[in-house]
Amino acid sequence: MAEVERGGIFAGADPFAIARRWLGEAEKVEPNDANAMALATVDADGLPNARMVLLKDIEPEGFVFYTNYGSAKAGEIEAAGKAAFVLHWKSLRRQIRARGPVTREEGPQADAYYASRSLQSRLGAWASRQSQPLSSRAALMAEVAKVAALKGINPERPPFWGGYRIAPVEIEFWADGAHRLHDRFRWTRPGPGAAWDVARLNP
Repeated sequence: MAEVERGGIFAGADPFAIARRWLGEAEKVEPNDANAMALATVDADGLPNARMVLLKDIEPEGFVFYTNYGSAKAGEIEAAGKAAFVLHWKSLRRQIRARGPVTREEGPQADAYYASRSLQSRLGAWASRQSQPLSSRAALMAEVAKVAALKGINPERPPFWGGYRIAPVEIEFWADGAHRLHDRFRWTRPGPGAAWDVARLNP
């Protein structure tokens, strides 16, 4: 790793540890969903797409979120194999940007997270044909009621619902500075598991 002078909120030799620390600080001051991140993908025509999702885990080598595998974002992730995201906290005046290859998480970890959700959210995962046209909200609620009658109070995780893990090859930590002279540090590596190189960037 290249030696770059860093300290304060940027201190540390592990970018995932820094990200966990920043998220922990954000959870104390953000009014809603400190783990909300803007996820960017690209469609078959090269047209970008962005939407908000909830980050559910920061692992030693990746960032994990969950979704319906039939959704538009899932289809774009599966086709490209890559994605990017931004976590932005107005209260801290900081953000984290990352991008890299994506793999599925559909084992015990996905089962455990699904089981931790409220019953209505678990039933909703079964009922929603995410990203597909919907005739009315009443039709959606009728489908939820049908699923509830069929699946009961302990539905298993749908086979079409699970996680994605982004293993970044680039992570940037940004903090607001006076007169728009922001602090930026970019961590890069050739692939997941490789050593990181760190550079300070101009604002």
